[in-house]
Amino acid sequence: MKLDHGLTTSPRGFFKAAVFALAALLTTSPASAQESSLPTIGGTGGGLISGQQESEIGRQVMVSIRRSAPRITDPLVYDYLSAIIYRLVPSAPLQNRELTLALIDSSQLNAFAVPGGIVGVNGGLFLNAATEQQFASVLAHELAHLSQRHFARRVEQQETSAPLTLAGMIAGIVLSAVTQSDIGLAAIAGTQALSVQNMLAYSRSHEQEADRVGMDILASAGMDPRGMPEMFEIMMRQNRLQGNQVPEYLSTHPLTQSRVADTRNRAEQYPHLEIKDGQEYHLMRSRLQVHYAPSPDVAVDTFESYLERPDARRNHAIRYGLAVAYQANNQLDKAEQELQDLLKQNPGRITLQVTLAEVLNARDKTGEARTLLEDALARNPGNYPISYTLAQTEIAAGNGAAAAELLKELTRQMPGQEHLWSRLAEAEGMARNIVGVHRARAEYDALMGDLESAQRQLRQAQEKLPAGSPQRQAVTERLAEVTRQLQAQRNS
Repeated sequence: MKLDHGLTTSPRGFFKAAVFALAALLTTSPASAQESSLPTIGGTGGGLISGQQESEIGRQVMVSIRRSAPRITDPLVYDYLSAIIYRLVPSAPLQNRELTLALIDSSQLNAFAVPGGIVGVNGGLFLNAATEQQFASVLAHELAHLSQRHFARRVEQQETSAPLTLAGMIAGIVLSAVTQSDIGLAAIAGTQALSVQNMLAYSRSHEQEADRVGMDILASAGMDPRGMPEMFEIMMRQNRLQGNQVPEYLSTHPLTQSRVADTRNRAEQYPHLEIKDGQEYHLMRSRLQVHYAPSPDVAVDTFESYLERPDARRNHAIRYGLAVAYQANNQLDKAEQELQDLLKQNPGRITLQVTLAEVLNARDKTGEARTLLEDALARNPGNYPISYTLAQTEIAAGNGAAAAELLKELTRQMPGQEHLWSRLAEAEGMARNIVGVHRARAEYDALMGDLESAQRQLRQAQEKLPAGSPQRQAVTERLAEVTRQLQAQRNS
Protein backbone atom coordinates (compact mmCIF):
# COMPACT_ATOMS: atom_id res chain seq x y z
CA MET A 1 0.00 0.00 0.00
CA LYS A 2 1.23 3.41 -0.87
CA LEU A 3 1.37 5.48 2.28
CA ASP A 4 3.15 8.57 3.49
CA HIS A 5 6.28 7.82 5.54
CA GLY A 6 6.81 11.39 6.76
CA LEU A 7 6.29 12.26 10.42
CA THR A 8 5.24 15.83 11.07
CA THR A 9 3.76 17.74 13.95
CA SER A 10 0.62 18.72 12.03
CA PRO A 11 -2.63 16.75 12.62
CA ARG A 12 -2.58 15.68 8.98
CA GLY A 13 0.99 14.44 9.31
CA PHE A 14 0.20 12.61 12.50
CA PHE A 15 -2.71 10.76 10.94
CA LYS A 16 -0.62 9.81 7.93
CA ALA A 17 1.99 8.41 10.28
CA ALA A 18 -0.71 6.48 12.08
CA VAL A 19 -1.96 5.12 8.75
CA PHE A 20 1.51 3.85 7.85
CA ALA A 21 2.14 2.31 11.25
CA LEU A 22 -1.25 0.66 11.40
CA ALA A 23 -0.87 -0.70 7.87
CA ALA A 24 2.38 -2.30 8.94
CA LEU A 25 0.59 -3.66 11.98
CA LEU A 26 -2.23 -4.97 9.82
CA THR A 27 -0.10 -7.13 7.54
CA THR A 28 2.72 -8.25 9.81
CA SER A 29 3.07 -11.04 12.29
CA PRO A 30 3.83 -10.68 15.99
CA ALA A 31 6.57 -13.15 16.53
CA SER A 32 9.38 -15.03 14.90
CA ALA A 33 9.21 -18.78 14.46
CA GLN A 34 11.46 -19.31 17.44
CA GLU A 35 8.95 -17.93 19.94
CA SER A 36 7.38 -20.79 21.85
CA SER A 37 4.37 -18.97 23.33
CA LEU A 38 1.80 -16.80 21.62
CA PRO A 39 -1.08 -14.84 23.14
CA THR A 40 -4.49 -16.48 23.13
CA ILE A 41 -7.02 -14.66 21.00
CA GLY A 42 -10.65 -14.68 22.09
CA GLY A 43 -12.44 -17.63 23.65
CA THR A 44 -11.63 -18.67 27.18
CA GLY A 45 -8.10 -17.36 26.91
CA GLY A 46 -9.30 -13.80 27.45
CA GLY A 47 -7.78 -12.41 24.26
CA LEU A 48 -8.67 -8.88 23.29
CA ILE A 49 -10.05 -9.64 19.83
CA SER A 50 -12.35 -12.60 19.32
CA GLY A 51 -13.17 -14.18 15.99
CA GLN A 52 -16.59 -12.50 16.14
CA GLN A 53 -14.99 -9.11 16.63
CA GLU A 54 -12.63 -9.75 13.73
CA SER A 55 -15.67 -10.54 11.59
CA GLU A 56 -17.27 -7.24 12.57
CA ILE A 57 -14.07 -5.39 11.70
CA GLY A 58 -14.01 -7.13 8.33
CA ARG A 59 -17.65 -6.26 7.69
CA GLN A 60 -17.07 -2.59 8.40
CA VAL A 61 -13.95 -2.50 6.24
CA MET A 62 -15.88 -4.04 3.32
CA VAL A 63 -18.60 -1.42 3.70
CA SER A 64 -15.96 1.29 3.44
CA ILE A 65 -14.35 -0.37 0.42
CA ARG A 66 -17.73 -0.71 -1.32
CA ARG A 67 -18.51 2.93 -0.71
CA SER A 68 -15.22 4.52 -1.67
CA ALA A 69 -12.74 2.24 -3.41
CA PRO A 70 -12.78 1.70 -7.19
CA ARG A 71 -13.68 -1.94 -7.88
CA ILE A 72 -13.36 -4.38 -10.76
CA THR A 73 -16.69 -6.18 -11.20
CA ASP A 74 -15.68 -8.07 -14.35
CA PRO A 75 -17.08 -11.58 -13.68
CA LEU A 76 -14.31 -13.31 -15.63
CA VAL A 77 -11.52 -11.72 -13.60
CA TYR A 78 -13.37 -12.18 -10.32
CA ASP A 79 -14.13 -15.82 -11.11
CA TYR A 80 -10.45 -16.52 -11.85
CA LEU A 81 -9.36 -14.81 -8.63
CA SER A 82 -11.90 -16.84 -6.64
CA ALA A 83 -10.69 -20.06 -8.25
CA ILE A 84 -7.01 -19.46 -7.48
CA ILE A 85 -7.75 -18.32 -3.93
CA TYR A 86 -9.80 -21.41 -3.21
CA ARG A 87 -7.13 -23.60 -4.75
CA LEU A 88 -4.80 -22.27 -2.07
CA VAL A 89 -7.26 -22.16 0.85
CA PRO A 90 -7.34 -25.94 1.60
CA SER A 91 -3.57 -25.76 2.15
CA ALA A 92 -3.76 -22.71 4.44
CA PRO A 93 -4.10 -23.24 8.21
CA LEU A 94 -7.12 -20.94 8.40
CA GLN A 95 -9.63 -21.21 11.22
CA ASN A 96 -12.31 -19.65 9.01
CA ARG A 97 -12.15 -20.48 5.32
CA GLU A 98 -15.04 -18.23 4.32
CA LEU A 99 -13.24 -15.33 2.66
CA THR A 100 -14.44 -12.10 1.10
CA LEU A 101 -12.51 -10.95 -1.95
CA ALA A 102 -12.06 -7.30 -2.86
CA LEU A 103 -10.79 -6.74 -6.40
CA ILE A 104 -9.51 -3.17 -6.52
CA ASP A 105 -9.38 -1.24 -9.79
CA SER A 106 -5.82 0.06 -9.60
CA SER A 107 -2.84 -0.62 -11.83
CA GLN A 108 -0.49 -0.46 -8.81
CA LEU A 109 1.01 -3.69 -7.49
CA ASN A 110 -0.73 -4.35 -4.19
CA ALA A 111 -2.58 -6.91 -2.08
CA PHE A 112 -3.71 -6.88 1.53
CA ALA A 113 -5.35 -9.00 4.21
CA VAL A 114 -7.82 -7.61 6.75
CA PRO A 115 -9.26 -9.18 9.91
CA GLY A 116 -12.52 -10.97 9.25
CA GLY A 117 -11.27 -12.87 6.20
CA ILE A 118 -10.94 -9.98 3.74
CA VAL A 119 -8.39 -10.49 0.96
CA GLY A 120 -7.84 -7.54 -1.34
CA VAL A 121 -6.03 -7.63 -4.67
CA ASN A 122 -5.25 -4.79 -7.05
CA GLY A 123 -5.73 -5.40 -10.76
CA GLY A 124 -2.12 -4.29 -11.07
CA LEU A 125 -0.95 -7.54 -9.52
CA PHE A 126 -1.89 -9.26 -12.79
CA LEU A 127 0.22 -6.75 -14.72
CA ASN A 128 3.32 -7.23 -12.59
CA ALA A 129 3.28 -10.99 -12.02
CA ALA A 130 4.60 -12.57 -15.23
CA THR A 131 3.53 -16.09 -14.18
CA GLU A 132 0.67 -17.65 -12.30
CA GLN A 133 3.15 -18.99 -9.74
CA GLN A 134 4.33 -15.45 -8.97
CA PHE A 135 0.76 -14.20 -8.75
CA ALA A 136 -0.25 -17.04 -6.43
CA SER A 137 2.75 -16.40 -4.17
CA VAL A 138 1.37 -12.98 -3.20
CA LEU A 139 -2.03 -14.49 -2.43
CA ALA A 140 -0.41 -17.27 -0.38
CA HIS A 141 1.52 -14.66 1.58
CA GLU A 142 -1.70 -12.80 2.42
CA LEU A 143 -3.46 -16.03 3.38
CA ALA A 144 -0.53 -16.74 5.69
CA HIS A 145 -1.09 -13.39 7.42
CA LEU A 146 -4.75 -14.30 7.94
CA SER A 147 -4.03 -17.85 9.06
CA GLN A 148 -1.65 -16.63 11.76
CA ARG A 149 -4.12 -13.92 12.86
CA HIS A 150 -1.24 -11.50 12.82
CA PHE A 151 -3.34 -8.41 13.34
CA ALA A 152 -5.13 -9.74 16.41
CA ARG A 153 -1.94 -11.03 17.97
CA ARG A 154 -0.20 -7.71 17.40
CA VAL A 155 -3.03 -5.79 19.06
CA GLU A 156 -2.90 -8.23 21.97
CA GLN A 157 0.77 -7.43 22.49
CA GLN A 158 0.06 -3.71 22.29
CA GLU A 159 -2.60 -4.14 25.00
CA THR A 160 -4.91 -1.87 23.07
CA SER A 161 -8.36 -1.35 24.54
CA ALA A 162 -11.70 -1.25 22.73
CA PRO A 163 -10.64 -3.29 19.70
CA LEU A 164 -13.83 -2.62 17.76
CA THR A 165 -12.92 1.06 17.59
CA LEU A 166 -10.08 -0.08 15.33
CA ALA A 167 -12.54 -0.86 12.52
CA GLY A 168 -12.72 2.78 11.46
CA MET A 169 -8.95 3.11 11.56
CA ILE A 170 -8.42 -0.02 9.51
CA ALA A 171 -10.98 1.14 6.98
CA GLY A 172 -9.08 4.40 6.72
CA ILE A 173 -5.82 2.54 6.13
CA VAL A 174 -7.31 0.46 3.35
CA LEU A 175 -9.06 3.37 1.67
CA SER A 176 -6.04 5.65 1.83
CA ALA A 177 -4.05 2.93 0.11
CA VAL A 178 -6.44 1.66 -2.54
CA THR A 179 -7.69 5.10 -3.57
CA GLN A 180 -4.16 6.60 -3.46
CA SER A 181 -5.59 9.62 -1.70
CA ASP A 182 -6.44 10.96 1.74
CA ILE A 183 -10.06 9.81 1.50
CA GLY A 184 -9.52 7.34 4.31
CA LEU A 185 -8.12 9.86 6.77
CA ALA A 186 -11.60 10.95 7.74
CA ALA A 187 -12.24 7.40 8.92
CA ILE A 188 -9.24 7.63 11.22
CA ALA A 189 -9.73 11.13 12.62
CA GLY A 190 -11.37 11.11 16.02
CA THR A 191 -10.58 7.45 16.79
CA GLN A 192 -8.01 6.06 19.16
CA ALA A 193 -4.45 6.37 17.82
CA LEU A 194 -1.91 3.60 18.37
CA SER A 195 1.75 3.96 19.20
CA VAL A 196 3.92 4.21 16.10
CA GLN A 197 7.15 3.40 17.93
CA ASN A 198 9.34 0.69 16.36
CA MET A 199 6.48 -0.60 14.22
CA LEU A 200 8.46 -0.90 10.99
CA ALA A 201 11.53 -2.50 12.58
CA TYR A 202 9.29 -5.01 14.34
CA SER A 203 7.53 -5.98 11.13
CA ARG A 204 10.56 -7.03 9.08
CA SER A 205 11.14 -10.24 10.99
CA HIS A 206 7.43 -10.99 11.06
CA GLU A 207 7.09 -10.87 7.30
CA GLN A 208 9.42 -13.86 7.23
CA GLU A 209 6.80 -15.95 9.00
CA ALA A 210 4.26 -15.16 6.30
CA ASP A 211 6.90 -15.98 3.66
CA ARG A 212 7.56 -19.35 5.24
CA VAL A 213 3.90 -20.27 5.74
CA GLY A 214 3.05 -18.92 2.29
CA MET A 215 5.61 -21.16 0.59
CA ASP A 216 4.22 -24.17 2.44
CA ILE A 217 0.74 -23.21 1.18
CA LEU A 218 2.01 -22.99 -2.40
CA ALA A 219 3.79 -26.34 -2.28
CA SER A 220 0.83 -28.09 -0.67
CA ALA A 221 -1.51 -26.64 -3.32
CA GLY A 222 0.65 -28.03 -6.13
CA MET A 223 2.16 -24.69 -7.06
CA ASP A 224 5.79 -23.62 -7.21
CA PRO A 225 7.21 -21.96 -4.07
CA ARG A 226 9.91 -20.47 -6.29
CA GLY A 227 7.28 -18.04 -7.49
CA MET A 228 7.67 -16.11 -4.23
CA PRO A 229 11.35 -15.14 -4.53
CA GLU A 230 10.76 -14.47 -8.23
CA MET A 231 7.97 -12.05 -7.31
CA PHE A 232 10.13 -10.41 -4.67
CA GLU A 233 12.87 -9.87 -7.24
CA ILE A 234 10.35 -8.16 -9.53
CA MET A 235 9.41 -5.88 -6.65
CA MET A 236 13.03 -5.11 -5.88
CA ARG A 237 13.66 -4.17 -9.51
CA GLN A 238 10.62 -1.89 -9.41
CA ASN A 239 11.91 -0.34 -6.22
CA ARG A 240 15.26 0.44 -7.83
CA LEU A 241 13.62 1.87 -10.95
CA GLN A 242 11.16 4.04 -9.04
CA GLY A 243 13.78 5.55 -6.76
CA ASN A 244 12.15 7.35 -3.84
CA GLN A 245 8.66 6.27 -4.86
CA VAL A 246 8.29 2.96 -3.05
CA PRO A 247 5.88 0.50 -4.73
CA GLU A 248 2.61 0.26 -2.81
CA TYR A 249 3.11 -3.32 -1.70
CA LEU A 250 6.55 -2.65 -0.26
CA SER A 251 5.22 0.20 1.89
CA THR A 252 3.57 -2.35 4.17
CA HIS A 253 5.65 -5.42 3.32
CA PRO A 254 9.26 -4.33 3.92
CA LEU A 255 11.60 -6.16 1.57
CA THR A 256 15.38 -6.43 1.73
CA GLN A 257 18.01 -8.28 -0.26
CA SER A 258 18.55 -10.63 2.68
CA ARG A 259 14.85 -11.47 2.78
CA VAL A 260 14.85 -12.20 -0.96
CA ALA A 261 17.89 -14.42 -0.52
CA ASP A 262 16.25 -16.18 2.41
CA THR A 263 13.10 -16.98 0.43
CA ARG A 264 15.21 -18.14 -2.51
CA ASN A 265 17.15 -20.51 -0.26
CA ARG A 266 13.96 -21.81 1.36
CA ALA A 267 12.29 -22.31 -2.02
CA GLU A 268 15.20 -24.42 -3.22
CA GLN A 269 14.55 -26.87 -0.38
CA TYR A 270 11.26 -27.91 -1.99
CA PRO A 271 11.27 -30.66 -4.65
CA HIS A 272 11.98 -29.45 -8.18
CA LEU A 273 8.80 -30.06 -10.15
CA GLU A 274 7.85 -28.76 -13.57
CA ILE A 275 4.68 -26.84 -12.79
CA LYS A 276 3.05 -25.10 -15.73
CA ASP A 277 0.81 -22.06 -15.52
CA GLY A 278 -2.85 -22.45 -16.29
CA GLN A 279 -3.85 -20.72 -19.52
CA GLU A 280 -6.62 -18.85 -17.73
CA TYR A 281 -4.15 -16.71 -15.80
CA HIS A 282 -2.60 -15.41 -18.99
CA LEU A 283 -6.01 -14.76 -20.55
CA MET A 284 -6.95 -12.65 -17.53
CA ARG A 285 -3.61 -10.89 -17.61
CA SER A 286 -4.18 -9.93 -21.25
CA ARG A 287 -7.71 -8.78 -20.40
CA LEU A 288 -6.39 -6.45 -17.71
CA GLN A 289 -3.55 -5.21 -19.88
CA VAL A 290 -6.25 -3.89 -22.21
CA HIS A 291 -8.19 -2.47 -19.26
CA TYR A 292 -5.18 -0.48 -18.06
CA ALA A 293 -3.89 0.58 -21.47
CA PRO A 294 -3.76 4.37 -21.98
CA SER A 295 -6.42 4.02 -24.69
CA PRO A 296 -8.09 1.25 -26.73
CA ASP A 297 -6.12 2.12 -29.86
CA VAL A 298 -2.86 1.87 -27.89
CA ALA A 299 -4.01 -1.56 -26.67
CA VAL A 300 -4.64 -2.65 -30.26
CA ASP A 301 -1.22 -1.41 -31.37
CA THR A 302 0.44 -3.16 -28.43
CA PHE A 303 -1.10 -6.58 -29.04
CA GLU A 304 -0.66 -6.32 -32.80
CA SER A 305 3.05 -5.68 -32.17
CA TYR A 306 3.15 -8.75 -29.90
CA LEU A 307 1.85 -10.84 -32.80
CA GLU A 308 4.85 -9.86 -34.91
CA ARG A 309 7.06 -12.00 -32.68
CA PRO A 310 8.05 -15.49 -33.89
CA ASP A 311 5.34 -18.10 -33.17
CA ALA A 312 3.13 -15.47 -31.51
CA ARG A 313 0.03 -16.73 -33.36
CA ARG A 314 0.33 -19.88 -31.26
CA ASN A 315 0.07 -17.81 -28.10
CA HIS A 316 -3.65 -17.77 -27.44
CA ALA A 317 -3.32 -15.24 -24.60
CA ILE A 318 -1.85 -12.69 -27.03
CA ARG A 319 -4.56 -13.35 -29.58
CA TYR A 320 -7.21 -13.10 -26.88
CA GLY A 321 -5.72 -9.80 -25.72
CA LEU A 322 -5.93 -8.52 -29.28
CA ALA A 323 -9.59 -9.57 -29.49
CA VAL A 324 -10.37 -7.74 -26.24
CA ALA A 325 -8.46 -4.71 -27.52
CA TYR A 326 -10.52 -4.78 -30.73
CA GLN A 327 -13.65 -5.02 -28.58
CA ALA A 328 -12.61 -2.01 -26.50
CA ASN A 329 -11.74 -0.07 -29.66
CA ASN A 330 -15.16 -0.82 -31.20
CA GLN A 331 -13.60 -2.92 -33.96
CA LEU A 332 -16.25 -5.50 -33.26
CA ASP A 333 -16.07 -7.43 -36.52
CA LYS A 334 -12.36 -8.09 -35.99
CA ALA A 335 -12.97 -9.02 -32.34
CA GLU A 336 -15.69 -11.49 -33.31
CA GLN A 337 -13.53 -13.13 -36.00
CA GLU A 338 -10.54 -13.51 -33.67
CA LEU A 339 -12.70 -15.03 -30.92
CA GLN A 340 -14.45 -17.41 -33.33
CA ASP A 341 -11.04 -18.63 -34.53
CA LEU A 342 -9.83 -19.09 -30.96
CA LEU A 343 -12.96 -21.04 -30.03
CA LYS A 344 -12.38 -23.47 -32.89
CA GLN A 345 -9.02 -24.27 -31.31
CA ASN A 346 -10.35 -24.15 -27.72
CA PRO A 347 -13.92 -25.48 -27.95
CA GLY A 348 -15.97 -24.92 -24.82
CA ARG A 349 -13.54 -22.49 -23.18
CA ILE A 350 -15.76 -20.32 -20.99
CA THR A 351 -13.67 -17.15 -21.16
CA LEU A 352 -13.78 -17.17 -24.96
CA GLN A 353 -17.51 -17.91 -25.04
CA VAL A 354 -18.34 -15.13 -22.59
CA THR A 355 -16.15 -12.59 -24.38
CA LEU A 356 -17.67 -13.54 -27.73
CA ALA A 357 -21.15 -13.10 -26.26
CA GLU A 358 -20.15 -9.62 -25.05
CA VAL A 359 -19.07 -8.75 -28.58
CA LEU A 360 -22.26 -10.19 -30.07
CA ASN A 361 -24.33 -8.10 -27.67
CA ALA A 362 -22.36 -5.01 -28.66
CA ARG A 363 -23.26 -5.83 -32.29
CA ASP A 364 -26.97 -6.19 -31.36
CA LYS A 365 -26.81 -9.93 -32.02
CA THR A 366 -28.54 -10.80 -28.75
CA GLY A 367 -30.18 -13.91 -30.24
CA GLU A 368 -26.80 -15.39 -31.17
CA ALA A 369 -25.36 -14.39 -27.80
CA ARG A 370 -28.27 -16.02 -25.96
CA THR A 371 -27.91 -19.30 -27.86
CA LEU A 372 -24.17 -19.38 -27.24
CA LEU A 373 -24.55 -18.69 -23.51
CA GLU A 374 -27.52 -21.01 -22.94
CA ASP A 375 -25.56 -23.87 -24.48
CA ALA A 376 -22.54 -22.97 -22.33
CA LEU A 377 -24.66 -22.76 -19.19
CA ALA A 378 -26.20 -26.17 -19.88
CA ARG A 379 -22.68 -27.61 -19.81
CA ASN A 380 -21.60 -25.47 -16.83
CA PRO A 381 -24.62 -25.03 -14.55
CA GLY A 382 -24.39 -22.08 -12.15
CA ASN A 383 -21.23 -20.65 -13.72
CA TYR A 384 -20.92 -17.01 -12.67
CA PRO A 385 -19.49 -15.36 -15.81
CA ILE A 386 -21.86 -17.26 -18.11
CA SER A 387 -24.93 -16.57 -15.96
CA TYR A 388 -24.10 -12.90 -15.48
CA THR A 389 -23.43 -12.32 -19.19
CA LEU A 390 -26.64 -14.16 -20.09
CA ALA A 391 -28.51 -11.88 -17.68
CA GLN A 392 -26.90 -8.87 -19.39
CA THR A 393 -28.02 -10.32 -22.73
CA GLU A 394 -31.60 -10.65 -21.51
CA ILE A 395 -31.58 -7.07 -20.22
CA ALA A 396 -30.26 -5.88 -23.58
CA ALA A 397 -33.08 -7.79 -25.25
CA GLY A 398 -35.68 -6.29 -22.89
CA ASN A 399 -36.41 -9.58 -21.07
CA GLY A 400 -36.33 -8.33 -17.49
CA ALA A 401 -38.03 -11.37 -15.95
CA ALA A 402 -35.55 -13.81 -17.49
CA ALA A 403 -32.63 -11.63 -16.37
CA ALA A 404 -34.07 -11.40 -12.85
CA GLU A 405 -34.24 -15.18 -12.51
CA LEU A 406 -30.59 -15.53 -13.46
CA LEU A 407 -29.53 -12.70 -11.13
CA LYS A 408 -31.55 -14.08 -8.21
CA GLU A 409 -29.60 -17.30 -8.43
CA LEU A 410 -26.32 -15.38 -8.55
CA THR A 411 -27.25 -13.34 -5.47
CA ARG A 412 -27.97 -16.59 -3.64
CA GLN A 413 -24.50 -17.83 -4.58
CA MET A 414 -22.71 -14.53 -3.88
CA PRO A 415 -24.84 -12.38 -1.57
CA GLY A 416 -21.94 -10.03 -0.81
CA GLN A 417 -21.59 -8.76 -4.40
CA GLU A 418 -23.44 -5.46 -4.29
CA HIS A 419 -23.38 -4.90 -8.06
CA LEU A 420 -25.45 -8.08 -8.52
CA TRP A 421 -28.20 -6.64 -6.32
CA SER A 422 -28.07 -3.40 -8.28
CA ARG A 423 -28.48 -5.26 -11.57
CA LEU A 424 -31.25 -7.38 -10.05
CA ALA A 425 -33.14 -4.22 -9.06
CA GLU A 426 -32.79 -3.00 -12.67
CA ALA A 427 -34.07 -6.31 -14.05
CA GLU A 428 -36.99 -6.41 -11.60
CA GLY A 429 -37.92 -2.87 -12.60
CA MET A 430 -37.86 -3.88 -16.26
CA ALA A 431 -40.14 -6.81 -15.34
CA ARG A 432 -42.43 -4.41 -13.40
CA ASN A 433 -41.93 -6.38 -10.19
CA ILE A 434 -41.96 -3.48 -7.74
CA VAL A 435 -41.64 -5.70 -4.66
CA GLY A 436 -38.59 -7.31 -6.24
CA VAL A 437 -37.09 -3.87 -6.84
CA HIS A 438 -37.55 -2.92 -3.17
CA ARG A 439 -36.06 -6.18 -1.92
CA ALA A 440 -33.03 -5.98 -4.19
CA ARG A 441 -32.47 -2.32 -3.33
CA ALA A 442 -32.69 -3.19 0.38
CA GLU A 443 -29.89 -5.76 0.06
CA TYR A 444 -27.77 -3.33 -1.94
CA ASP A 445 -28.26 -0.61 0.67
CA ALA A 446 -27.43 -3.00 3.53
CA LEU A 447 -24.14 -3.99 1.85
CA MET A 448 -23.33 -0.31 1.40
CA GLY A 449 -23.89 0.26 5.12
CA ASP A 450 -27.11 2.30 4.74
CA LEU A 451 -29.34 0.28 7.05
CA GLU A 452 -31.94 3.02 7.35
CA SER A 453 -32.52 2.99 3.60
CA ALA A 454 -32.60 -0.82 3.62
CA GLN A 455 -35.23 -0.68 6.35
CA ARG A 456 -37.35 1.75 4.30
CA GLN A 457 -37.11 -0.41 1.19
CA LEU A 458 -38.23 -3.50 3.10
CA ARG A 459 -41.15 -1.66 4.69
CA GLN A 460 -42.30 -0.54 1.26
CA ALA A 461 -42.06 -4.12 0.00
CA GLN A 462 -43.97 -5.35 3.05
CA GLU A 463 -46.80 -2.87 2.44
CA LYS A 464 -47.29 -4.14 -1.11
CA LEU A 465 -47.63 -7.81 -0.17
CA PRO A 466 -50.82 -9.54 1.01
CA ALA A 467 -50.99 -10.47 4.69
CA GLY A 468 -50.14 -14.09 5.41
CA SER A 469 -48.34 -14.69 2.11
CA PRO A 470 -44.99 -16.56 2.24
CA GLN A 471 -43.28 -13.67 0.45
CA ARG A 472 -44.52 -11.17 3.04
CA GLN A 473 -43.31 -13.44 5.83
CA ALA A 474 -39.83 -13.58 4.26
CA VAL A 475 -39.77 -9.78 3.93
CA THR A 476 -40.95 -9.35 7.53
CA GLU A 477 -38.18 -11.62 8.83
CA ARG A 478 -35.54 -9.77 6.84
CA LEU A 479 -36.93 -6.44 8.05
CA ALA A 480 -36.64 -7.60 11.66
CA GLU A 481 -33.04 -8.64 11.07
CA VAL A 482 -32.10 -5.29 9.50
CA THR A 483 -33.89 -3.44 12.31
CA ARG A 484 -31.85 -5.35 14.91
CA GLN A 485 -28.64 -4.50 13.08
CA LEU A 486 -29.63 -0.85 12.90
CA GLN A 487 -30.42 -0.74 16.61
CA ALA A 488 -27.10 -2.36 17.45
CA GLN A 489 -25.33 0.16 15.25
CA ARG A 490 -27.04 3.06 17.02
CA ASN A 491 -26.17 1.64 20.43
CA SER A 492 -22.49 1.05 19.64
